Amino acid sequence: MGWDWLRAEGAMARWQALCDADPILRHRLPGGAARFSIAQPGLAVSLDIAEGRLTLAEGDDAATRFGAEAAIWEKFLAPVPPRHHHNLYALRMRVPGFTMEGDELAWAQHAHLLRRALDLARWLRCGGTGPAPTSLRPALGVPTPGPAATGRYVTVHARGRDYVLYGEAAGTGRPILGLHTAGSDSRQFHRLMDERRLAQAGFAITAFDLPGHGRSPAVAEPGGWALDTELYAELILGFVEAWGFTEKPVLLGASMSGEICLEMAFRAPERFAAIIACEAADHIERRRTPWADHPLVNAAIYIPEWIEGLIAPQSPAECAAEIAWHYSQGGCGTFPGDILFYSGGWDARDRVHRIDTARCPLTLLTGEYDYSCTAEHSAATAAKIPGARFQRMDGIGHFPIAENPACFLDFLLPALLSQHAKSTV
Repeated sequence: MGWDWLRAEGAMARWQALCDADPILRHRLPGGAARFSIAQPGLAVSLDIAEGRLTLAEGDDAATRFGAEAAIWEKFLAPVPPRHHHNLYALRMRVPGFTMEGDELAWAQHAHLLRRALDLARWLRCGGTGPAPTSLRPALGVPTPGPAATGRYVTVHARGRDYVLYGEAAGTGRPILGLHTAGSDSRQFHRLMDERRLAQAGFAITAFDLPGHGRSPAVAEPGGWALDTELYAELILGFVEAWGFTEKPVLLGASMSGEICLEMAFRAPERFAAIIACEAADHIERRRTPWADHPLVNAAIYIPEWIEGLIAPQSPAECAAEIAWHYSQGGCGTFPGDILFYSGGWDARDRVHRIDTARCPLTLLTGEYDYSCTAEHSAATAAKIPGARFQRMDGIGHFPIAENPACFLDFLLPALLSQHAKSTV
């Protein structure tokens, strides 16, 4: 149970050999210096990072300690861990009985190394032989697509000034306006744009980059970007006007952009044919991280690592790698500046109940593995909105549009077709 398998003769040595031979660890370990321990009643193992090597040993002498009952670790080590047991950050936020004690800065600095070492343990525990794959996620076998998209720049007036925004569209049919997540950009929609089922259903996607994201020019000095509800709403409505849609688009967003979808349903329902808010709730506490712009933490490594834990373990390795790459490319302070909106100013508890779904159909979709905005959070929000529909998406995490588009379509298409039927009645 849990880490008890390490008591077997040679088990610790096999884990150590995997760590020593792993090319990912060999590449990333130099310069690291930290000691962690994982513990359950009666057993503790330390992971010491020093001089370009990760050394395993029995013992609980570490500056940063992760502890839980054996039953919790057993779920964590499963081939496909159950929801909220797939990542240390998920365990810490949502699983009672899991504890993290000690030096959190060291964890932020070395989270990618610790996760890889624990992935190797899971690989071994689940019967893996030989070198572990680069990712334990299932392989999709399909490279990053180059969708048949056409892009252009438009000028949008918001908050008393002009913003130049990059947008791109793919396909023909009823338009969907896609909004990217915090710290990322519209490339998140490329695989969805490439899905034939969406085109066959008669829908096309347009997406744009917020200021200073992706291909849209920055509007603030590095680290100076700060998004709030009013600016976000003005930028979206300004883009709708500037782009020149021939009919009302369906608005689609997830996470940060799922929250603003709820705001749009309240303040501008007449501008959209329907709204689909993914990973959205009226308000959630404790969603900020102090390490995304900390001077002693490499944001290009830490932010993608934090994001990794929000993705379901079933999601394809290629999709998860693309999400991580997009986040690693975010400009200084871009992600923290977006968080100021959805984990700072965003609080719609006083108004979501006034959303009129007769004017614009509203669906909330939330992934099973999302520990930031849980399915329970979204269901509770939907229950406050007369006429709103909610569905949990099994096997998906916080980034449904990008992390597993084929699976996401199984939930998105019924919502689109149902909403279209309502909007044409």
